[in-house]
Amino acid sequence: MSMSWRLASRLSVITMALLVVLIVALLSLRNTTGGSGSSSSTTSNALGLQGIDLGGSPAPGFQLTDQFGHTVSLAQFKGEPVIVTFMYTHCPTVCPLIAEKLHTAMQSLGSNAQKVAILVVSVDPKGDTQASALTFSEQHQMTDYWHYLTGTQNQLSPIWSAYAVDAQSISASTSMHTSVLYLIDKQGREQVLLDQNFTNSEMTTDLQKLLQA
Repeated sequence: MSMSWRLASRLSVITMALLVVLIVALLSLRNTTGGSGSSSSTTSNALGLQGIDLGGSPAPGFQLTDQFGHTVSLAQFKGEPVIVTFMYTHCPTVCPLIAEKLHTAMQSLGSNAQKVAILVVSVDPKGDTQASALTFSEQHQMTDYWHYLTGTQNQLSPIWSAYAVDAQSISASTSMHTSVLYLIDKQGREQVLLDQNFTNSEMTTDLQKLLQA
């Protein structure tokens, strides 16, 4: 009963995020000039973080293998802020964009970047291998900043469900998935949810606050 309530709660959060993305897209169509864009993060939570408030619920644990072949679990980063997001290495659009934005945010943090954990969970168990995860990490200069985690369908699908991520294979090289980022505090609690439209300023400021909390 509690699991179904948790899933329903997470799905409502994702629905809210997708609605905000739609609003942002409509606003973008109305703007004919260029610009830095606008993120969906229009609210702040109890810690002053920008994003959709997740209420401090414990983040679901998981364990997978990263781009170096090392076993990595969410639990091992207790005491550090954590970003959990979802990608696939052959993604032509959104995933590379998020990777580049995360790289920019890590550069903005300077030496504090090494105090933040980024866990990327694959949404393509067939196409994402340890080798492709390493190549993708190198291409976006994130090798030293994140753990790109791969696994089998049986290993990954429970994690997608726990984080209310819809992942579907469209073809051998294309997947469709929910593009969100969970910001988790040092105690392993979900604080806010961001979508792909987050700005460098929002991400950097949120992480700085989590580092100080």
